[in-house]
Amino acid sequence: MTVGATTTAPPATTAGPLPAPASPKRERRGRRSGVDVRFSPYLYIAPFFVLFAVTGLFPLLYTGWVALHDWDQIMGQGEFVGLDNFVAVLTGSAFWRAFTNTVSIFVLSSVPQIAAALLIATALDRNLRAKTLWRMGVLLPYVVAPVAVALIFSNLFADRFGLINALLETVGLEPVRWHSDRFASHVAIATMVNFRWTGYNALILLAAMQAVPRDLYEQAAIDGANAWRQFWAITVPMLRPTIIFVIITSTIGGLQIFDEPRMFDQYGRGGADQQWQTLTIYLYELGWTRSDFGMASAVAWLLFLIIVGFGIVNYLITRRIATAEGKKS
Repeated sequence: MTVGATTTAPPATTAGPLPAPASPKRERRGRRSGVDVRFSPYLYIAPFFVLFAVTGLFPLLYTGWVALHDWDQIMGQGEFVGLDNFVAVLTGSAFWRAFTNTVSIFVLSSVPQIAAALLIATALDRNLRAKTLWRMGVLLPYVVAPVAVALIFSNLFADRFGLINALLETVGLEPVRWHSDRFASHVAIATMVNFRWTGYNALILLAAMQAVPRDLYEQAAIDGANAWRQFWAITVPMLRPTIIFVIITSTIGGLQIFDEPRMFDQYGRGGADQQWQTLTIYLYELGWTRSDFGMASAVAWLLFLIIVGFGIVNYLITRRIATAEGKKS
């Protein structure tokens, strides 16, 4: 035993062994994983935006460029004229006549179309016999070619030998001049549009109705609410996003209507006095009859702004109505 010898004990440590440094391969894998998590969602949605830029954004911007020039179909690009094409279009009576016709046909077609689609969807949502057959049946008009629909309805609404006027005369009413009277022609064209699109919109609304929880209807029935009350207090508020979608798409399609008015007579110019000439037919006439691409492009841009304006107004009105109905319930 050694007396006086001092020994220094090693410091006590509670921590475990130090972790081994990450290998370069693991660090690279971690960086790649971070990049993948951060950027892969953008790559997934990139094809849509690339396709939209090629087929939607570029034509829109190029049309705006053409509208700022004196552009002829044969001679091509001319001198820069600024907003002269827009001024010439807006100061002419033809544009405002076509705008009035377009809005009139749009209102006559969209309002009853969405109301009828909502009622048909409500009926199809009930326990009907052969419900699949009925649901397929309402879609049949949509698969018919618009030209075929226009040809059939133009004969039905013929002024002299049309079936509609024959039925009116049978019940003692005066025949309607479907092709010469401005409002009557709008009603006839709106009927074609409603025939094709009501069933399509009804199926969209039906799909949304089937996602509404049935418990809500059962609770409302226990509380004494009748079918009409359930429809306004439950169905309409629950369908608000779908109704807004249907209204927006109907607005876009209704303001771009072309096939039905063009095929309403054999000339395709919107009537002898342009009584049913829409903005798209006016645009077509400027571009491919008068060969004035500059003014046609100006009409295209004005139509685009009109559709955006109508879409925003319809969205705000629909949102306000649905919110008010939800608060009442």
